[in-house]
Amino acid sequence: MELLHTAVVGKPEAGAVSVPAGPPGWVAAADKALGHLTEIPAALLVLAEICVLFAGVTRRYFFHQPLIWSDELASILFLWLAMLGAAVAFRRGGHMRMTAFVDIASPRMRTFLDLIAIVAAGAWLMLIGHPAFEFASDEMVVTLPALDISNAWRAAALPVGLALIGASALVRLLSFRDWKLMLAAVLTVALVLGGLVALQPVLKGLGNWNLVIFFVGIVGALVVAGVPIAFAFGLATFGYLALTTSTPTVVVVGRMDEGMSHLILLSVPLFVFLGLLIEITSMAKAMVQFLASLLGHIKGGLSYVLIGAMYLVSGISGSKAADMAAVAPVLFPEMKRRGAKEGDMVALLSATGAQTETIPPSLVLITIGSVTGISIADLFVGGLLPGVVLAIMLSVVVWWRARAEGTADKRATWKQVGKTLLVAAPALALPFVIRAAVIEGIATATEVSTIGIVYSVLMGLFVYRRFDWRRVGPALVETAALSGSILLIIGAATGMAWALTQSGFSRQLAMVMTQLPGGTAGFLAVSIVMFIVLGSVLEGIPAIVLFGPLLFPIAKQLGVPDVQYAMVVVLAMGIGLFAPPFGVGYYAACAISRVSPSQGIRPIVGYMLALLAGTVLVAMVPWISIGFLTRPGT
Repeated sequence: MELLHTAVVGKPEAGAVSVPAGPPGWVAAADKALGHLTEIPAALLVLAEICVLFAGVTRRYFFHQPLIWSDELASILFLWLAMLGAAVAFRRGGHMRMTAFVDIASPRMRTFLDLIAIVAAGAWLMLIGHPAFEFASDEMVVTLPALDISNAWRAAALPVGLALIGASALVRLLSFRDWKLMLAAVLTVALVLGGLVALQPVLKGLGNWNLVIFFVGIVGALVVAGVPIAFAFGLATFGYLALTTSTPTVVVVGRMDEGMSHLILLSVPLFVFLGLLIEITSMAKAMVQFLASLLGHIKGGLSYVLIGAMYLVSGISGSKAADMAAVAPVLFPEMKRRGAKEGDMVALLSATGAQTETIPPSLVLITIGSVTGISIADLFVGGLLPGVVLAIMLSVVVWWRARAEGTADKRATWKQVGKTLLVAAPALALPFVIRAAVIEGIATATEVSTIGIVYSVLMGLFVYRRFDWRRVGPALVETAALSGSILLIIGAATGMAWALTQSGFSRQLAMVMTQLPGGTAGFLAVSIVMFIVLGSVLEGIPAIVLFGPLLFPIAKQLGVPDVQYAMVVVLAMGIGLFAPPFGVGYYAACAISRVSPSQGIRPIVGYMLALLAGTVLVAMVPWISIGFLTRPGT
């Protein structure tokens, strides 16, 4: 469930905070200055991260002389990239938020909720600012062993990044012309915060009921109101710790830093940029054209091509919207020419987004490995076959619906198929090489993503000769924004998960889940339902960071292999993410396809039932997930 993010449509992104046109001139100038202050350094940090990691890979594999300082430097750059990227994403309205209820509100209420989202985010930034500065100051005494410099150079990214996000929040707030509505939003947030502070003596006596108040009630209210999820988590966690415990609030900043700094996550911006390069160099288009020449002549053939193309492309970009945007524009015009209905097309596109959630190199799988300690290679191996199972399920629905269609187009000659294969071969090789290298233990996910970037650049320059240098800068900024929004969610969710664990919630959850009727089967059934709901509300990454450390040990205690349980929860979250009416992935598919959401509601039901059946099958048959592992008990 990689974060959905797209800027390819003619309307605001799903989850973006709307800003009325025509802000005052000085506000527009301030916004432009903030853009330069955050976007240019963020883009340069992405480029520097790629160069440092590639230099480390080159020295290790070609010269057998590893750069002992490369990991430390990459870690410093990475945290700065995450925080500056989060600032870029906030300025662009790119932080993920649930807008199902915001979108159906009246225009004035929608504007009010947009203001609430900005003010609530600003409130958290003001509350966390001093603890973040205190955390960075404490790190001054820590010296990095390889670079021999203070760790404060890395930790300073947190207060600086939060300050830049706060400045963007202020500018966005001042962009609204309706001062009365703005004042109402500020007073509303201030009254809620003041009321909680006034109730502090009462809250301290409620014990674990505070978990319900803060992590269900307050988080739920903020998410429904459209507050970006990272900030909703941050506010609830800060409030819980500050008002109901004696824990210093600087601790939550430390947990955020820990969650955002895991070395496995270094591959996140690299895979995001790699996915953008695949689109820039037309490699994705070459893959789709080959599949179309192979299957386009059969009834419903292009629907099968869509399923196969998403399987090949999926996961490399770090964004499902980017995956869909790479495939849909190539296929949909021809599908329309052959008589396919727009509702059917967008429904299948959305379903394939859910189908391919376990296909490596999935950022959700990387996140699971980060928070649970499961081998990334095992997760990559385990994710391939469940994706095939769901592809077969979707293909059955396509076959059933296409059986009454008329004669398909003329079959391509083998010469034409061979020609498209020759053109597509360099592009087809990339996803297989990436997955094989990690699975076989030849290289880490981070190293492979770096090599993939260099490979894509060379293919674009010398094979496809379709490399537009003017698009590199925007792609670097887009990479920083998407990576920052993902990593801030991980940081905020890590802090929230730590607070839940310290409260004793994990022990209570373990007791409840292990005592469910039906034993292992009951546990898996409840997990599927729970993660479908979580997928529709939170997407995958925050849900995994929150509940992964709590539920995976329970699954292991019940005899469910780690890799199998990972596949079950990821597939379940995919269904929730792409199923209407709440799944933001469905609306992203509609936006990319330029199709009204109402047209895909009925056709998608059959596809979602097929995905659910496939998920149940994966839960019932462990071999689908672990059959190809060298250590099948994992």
